[in-house]
Amino acid sequence: MRKKRTTSFLLKAGRTGAIWLQRRLSRTQLLVVFSVLVGITAGLAAALLKTLVHTIRQLLVSNHSIAFQNQIYLIFPLIGILITVLLVKVFFGGTFERGVASVLVAISKRSSKLQRSKMFSHVLTSGITVGFGGSAGLESPIVVTGSAIGSNFGKLPFFNYRERTVLLACGASAGIASVFNAPVAGLLFAIEVLLADVTVAAFIPLIMASVAGVLCSKILMREDILFNFRSLQPFDYHNLVFFLLLGVLCGLVSVYYAQMTLKIESLFHKLGKESRFTKALIGGLILGLLIFIFPPLFGEGYESIKDLSQGQLHRLFQPELYAQVQNNQWFLLLFIGAIALAKVVATSVTLAGGGNGGNFAPSLFVGGYVGFFFSRLVNMVSDYRLPEDNFTVVGMAGILAGVMYAPLTGVFLIAEITQGYDLIIPLMVVAATSYALVRWFEQFPMDTRELAKKGQILTQNRDLNILRSLTMEQLIEKNFHELSPETSLGKIVEAITHTKRNMFPVVSPTDNSLLGIILLDDLKEVMFKTELYDKLSAQNLMKLPPDFVHLQEDMPSVMRKFDHSGAWNLPVVDQGRYVGFISKSSVFMTYRKFLLMQTEK
Repeated sequence: MRKKRTTSFLLKAGRTGAIWLQRRLSRTQLLVVFSVLVGITAGLAAALLKTLVHTIRQLLVSNHSIAFQNQIYLIFPLIGILITVLLVKVFFGGTFERGVASVLVAISKRSSKLQRSKMFSHVLTSGITVGFGGSAGLESPIVVTGSAIGSNFGKLPFFNYRERTVLLACGASAGIASVFNAPVAGLLFAIEVLLADVTVAAFIPLIMASVAGVLCSKILMREDILFNFRSLQPFDYHNLVFFLLLGVLCGLVSVYYAQMTLKIESLFHKLGKESRFTKALIGGLILGLLIFIFPPLFGEGYESIKDLSQGQLHRLFQPELYAQVQNNQWFLLLFIGAIALAKVVATSVTLAGGGNGGNFAPSLFVGGYVGFFFSRLVNMVSDYRLPEDNFTVVGMAGILAGVMYAPLTGVFLIAEITQGYDLIIPLMVVAATSYALVRWFEQFPMDTRELAKKGQILTQNRDLNILRSLTMEQLIEKNFHELSPETSLGKIVEAITHTKRNMFPVVSPTDNSLLGIILLDDLKEVMFKTELYDKLSAQNLMKLPPDFVHLQEDMPSVMRKFDHSGAWNLPVVDQGRYVGFISKSSVFMTYRKFLLMQTEK
């Protein structure tokens, strides 16, 4: 009872303070103030999550023998996934929306409103999954957490939909900025991934939120928790062609990443929703075996990327397991390549098995290994001496751009965590090449592919976003006078006097199928010839419409049919049966109403 009273008091105090600010600040100032509050809160959540994972891992692996650590690799990832599944079942209703896709759906379909529980549920579940060794990333849970924080701040009554969306993006921006100590990357992530329709007015709140998140990172998180690189070699323009080749390789690996992830998710999906603990058991056992063979797959794996860039390859494997071949350079190279490919499988089984996490960190992991593999291979088979540390970090940007479809985020994230912009040219080359190659294969990233094609989320095409948000049911017009094929011309002329429509559908009386249409313009030559009233019927006067619209068809396809046929009205059919008509003018009118609603709600 006391806890409820305390919570109620805090909520009332918060509302009172918000109203006080509203009365004294302009709308722009109010948005900036709340963006800072969102940034601080999201930064605190990010610091809590990273510290939680770091603490759990230290408790599991520190001060124990090698034999005990081997057991950890086999058992603890499974335990982490099982605990996560149990928490979701008991405390979160058995269903759990994960990843950036859930945020995009909220922006598109739920007026940018996320549940309050998302402000802490992803911190708890992803912290346990990754802390116990789940091979996934923390960035996506942080994005969801930060977005939920911004969304709930934005639920205050004086914020509209557009402002609430900006605050949601501020939370995500602050979360990414805090994790990597990279404010520009956080800003660009929000713009590239979340805000399909960004305006200049949104930049200031996003910047303020990112800065607030970074300050939380600097104050609360220790240096060893953050992911950064210190010493890299200067860029040599003679290596530009090799960076271009690395971009192509990153693009191909990104395609593999997406296809393998979707296949594994499909296999687990076939087990059914009710077999969540079976999925967790299968996923945990596969993951434990992979981590036993490839120890860097344990958790996020950022430490092993630093080992790669510093040439400390002996720390990537268990010496007693590979004692006979650990000094063979070709074995080491193939081992590193295998880790890159296995990471995709490990992340997929972690998430498909019921663990919580994302693909942001795994894409950086895979990119680092791909970059090192490529540069070491060139150095081994040729006289060139490529800087392997540079290629390691640049490869991270390439895979991130190819998997997340966020090339600018990849470029500036790596530039910021390497403490400078010395590698900005190769970063741009690799990220752009990888992104262009992946987009050649698939328009949308794997996490949002199906949702984007169904029109469930917003994309960068504003017109397409609005069209996909419209439904056929709200546009079908049914107040047309239906005619049977035997209806005489006289009856048709009589029907004209009782309707304002200039079009008549001819429908079969037996199965309600649409046989044709009659236009008023087509009747002008005969409608005043009374001697033809009983001689001509609808089947003599009708013609086929320029095209048909199917009931389940999406609006972009409908608009293409309007453009191709030149018609302003098209009949709607359901498996051949007449339903009604859809008009281009009603689509335009609904489009305009949607724009007005987006600015007001």
